[in-house]
Amino acid sequence: MKKLKSFIEIIFVVIIFSNQVFPQMKKVAQTGLQFLQIDAGARASSMAGAMTIAGYDANAMFYNPAGIARVSSNFDFMANSTQWFADIKYNSAALSYSLGDLGTIGVNAIFADYGDIVGTRVASNAQGYETTGNVDVNAYSVGLSYAKNLSDKFTVGGTVKVVGQHLGASLMPDGSLKDNKISGYAFDFGTIFYPGWKSLRFGMTIRNFSREFTYEQESFELPLTFTFGIAMNVFDFIDIQDQSLLIAIDAVHPRDFSERINLGAEYNVFNMVAIRAGYKTNSDVEGLTLGIGLYYNLSGIKLKVDYSYSKMNYFDNVNRFTVGFAF
Repeated sequence: MKKLKSFIEIIFVVIIFSNQVFPQMKKVAQTGLQFLQIDAGARASSMAGAMTIAGYDANAMFYNPAGIARVSSNFDFMANSTQWFADIKYNSAALSYSLGDLGTIGVNAIFADYGDIVGTRVASNAQGYETTGNVDVNAYSVGLSYAKNLSDKFTVGGTVKVVGQHLGASLMPDGSLKDNKISGYAFDFGTIFYPGWKSLRFGMTIRNFSREFTYEQESFELPLTFTFGIAMNVFDFIDIQDQSLLIAIDAVHPRDFSERINLGAEYNVFNMVAIRAGYKTNSDVEGLTLGIGLYYNLSGIKLKVDYSYSKMNYFDNVNRFTVGFAF
C-alpha cells in the first residue's frame, strides 16, 4: 500500500508540475494541418490520447515512435478509421517490423477525407453565384520510423514524414486555375525510460517539428506538440494473475492551445478483453472517452479489434474503429 501511495503521489506531482511549468495561455489559430493532432487509433482515443508510453503496437508511431521498439511481435499491422464530425473521415494505417538487435522499422500513413464540397463563384445571375462542381480537398501524412532499445531501460525512436494538403483550385483573373496545395517534411522524436521500479515508465515526445508552410503570401506552422508521459500497471502492487490495470497520464504542451492533461485507463483481462476510459482536460472540443478491445490468438496470429467513443462538447460524438494483426 505504501508503494501504491507513492505512485499516486507521483501522478499528482506530474499534474502539478505541468500546470506550473506551462503557463495557461490560449494560442488558438496558430497552426495548420490540424488533422495531425487528431487521435488515430481506437485504443489511443479511448484512453484520451494518453499514449506517450502506453502504446506498444504499430500505432505508437502516431504518438511516440520509440514505442515500436517494445512491440512484442516481430510484425504488427493496424488499420484505423475515424468518423469525425461534419462528414469528415480520417483513415490511417501503421506497420512495424522488428530487425532484432538492429532495432525496429515502421511505416505509417494518414489520409483525410473531407467529403463532398461544392465549389461556387460569383456570377451575374439571379442567385449571384454559380456552381463549379466538387472541390478536390484532401490532406495526408506518410512517415517512416525507426526505434531501438539502447538498453533494457532506455528506448529512442524517430519519424520522418511527408505531409501535405490540397485545398482545391482558384480561378485567376486571367481565367486560369491555380492549385492551392502545400507539402513538406516534418519530424517526430520520442524516448521511453524505465527507472527499474516495477512497470513504472516515463517518456517524452516532440511531434510535428518542421519549417513554415506557405499558401501564397500567408505562412503557418504545423501543430508542434511537446508531451511528457507517465504510466504504470497498478496491479503490480497486488497479486492478481492474468489481469492488468494500466494508468497513463500525459502532460501536453501544444503550440496552438493552452496546456492540458490527458488521463487514460485500461483494464485488461487474460489479454483477451480490454475496457478503457479517459478524459482530456482543458479541451475546447473533446472530454470523456470510452472504448473496448477484443483480442484473439489464431494459430500464432494475434487478431485485434478496438472501438472507441468520444464525447464531443459542441459537435456530433465521434466513433473510431481499429483492426489489426500481429505475429
